[in-house]
Amino acid sequence: MTQAPLPLSVFIITRNEADRIGRSIAAIADLSDDIVVVDSGSTDGTQEIATRLGARVIHNDWPGYGPQKRFAEEQCRYQWLLNIDADEVVPPDLAAQIRGIFADGEPAADAYEIRISEVFPGEGAPHPLAYTLAPVRLYRSDKGRYAASTVHDRVELSPDARVQRLKGAIHHFSVRSLGDQLAKLNNYTDALALDLDKRGARVSTMRLFVEFPASFLKAYIGRRHIVRGVYGFMTAMNFAFFRYLRVAKHIERRMLARQGEQSSHSVAPPVVPVRNKPDRESNG
Repeated sequence: MTQAPLPLSVFIITRNEADRIGRSIAAIADLSDDIVVVDSGSTDGTQEIATRLGARVIHNDWPGYGPQKRFAEEQCRYQWLLNIDADEVVPPDLAAQIRGIFADGEPAADAYEIRISEVFPGEGAPHPLAYTLAPVRLYRSDKGRYAASTVHDRVELSPDARVQRLKGAIHHFSVRSLGDQLAKLNNYTDALALDLDKRGARVSTMRLFVEFPASFLKAYIGRRHIVRGVYGFMTAMNFAFFRYLRVAKHIERRMLARQGEQSSHSVAPPVVPVRNKPDRESNG
């Protein structure tokens, strides 16, 4: 039996997610009659799939993670917003919990944290001991908004916002394959290194020697990839390389910048005399 939609907008940002967007939209189709997909130039038919499933698809050139989600917020019709990514699925138990907080009208809190559990290839559901994050994903637009950061996507809440946490978890199907994951992480490190430069951060060169092993242990032990078997080991290795590469690219940028400054000081540019000629002389 189909239930009435909630006074809730759902927004998703996409680029080339044709293999995953259908499952994400289908899982929340009964929750909302305002599903907004902001696409930054897909070439695989993502837009057509989303439109066919009832979403409003809007193009916006990629400005970075936070700004893209801010743009998506502004396209939504309702005050209450739910954000999911194109590789995430809201399972039935979580959808029921979201319905539950609207059962008596206005929800009791202004924002809700929702756990996000990763599902690896070959798994039908998250491992019971899987590591989870719990960011705010369901919130009132007058109490929170995504930060403007181009590399981090988190909701910044007003100081008086009331926050609760839902019991269910979003299922995160982030890994298509190890190679795809590594390529995505490699591209992301470019943005992270640039962000460090913009913020004037200086990461010590010593981090080059400890970042990989420390990050591997953080993922494999701290984030409990150890309970995910061989695939957990391999994804922990990818995570460690991603963290190492972020530091390496940042330090490389600093080294190249210093070399550029030295080159500009050591070789004086040639002096070229400039004479401004009246127009009538340039014609003769």
